[in-house]
Amino acid sequence: MSTLNRRLFIGAAAALVASPHVAAAAVRNNISSFRTMDWRDHFDSLDKGAIVADTTSRALHFWSGDGSIYRLYPTSVPISEELTRLGYTRVIKKVEGPTWTPTPSMRERDPSLPAVIPAGPKNPLGTHALYLSWQYYRIHGTHDTRKIGRRSSDGCIGLYNQMIAELYGLVEVGTQVRLV
Repeated sequence: MSTLNRRLFIGAAAALVASPHVAAAAVRNNISSFRTMDWRDHFDSLDKGAIVADTTSRALHFWSGDGSIYRLYPTSVPISEELTRLGYTRVIKKVEGPTWTPTPSMRERDPSLPAVIPAGPKNPLGTHALYLSWQYYRIHGTHDTRKIGRRSSDGCIGLYNQMIAELYGLVEVGTQVRLV
């Protein structure tokens, strides 16, 4: 992604904090500037759809199974290389209003974490979650808009709640996913 495209992308993402609908439109209106990926570089077919989460550019690319829909979303990514798992996986479950449970490694680092956080404004998974075939890994929303565009997760890919809600509606269980 060129420096200019990165600035436009980050600017649109930052604008989301002030006006989610305006920023989402800005990202979509400039999609040709950001579309530096082709699903064929990662998958043999679209099958039920495809997601490529690019941890370097902090962007999630989605293509529908019939290829008629393409979306690009700004994301948060894992806070460290050790927490980043790269490779191929699939969406195995979709949950609206997910419950968050800390992973064993989170609990080891911070034993004071609550056992569970139910759906609601304090839930780290936001309003929607796409569960991946890798245990503990999700593509999910966040209520903390400061996290998007940053290294801020424990391995998951985070999106603004408005954007994960849109993606949730587009994604089918079985959608192939690649983290690069």
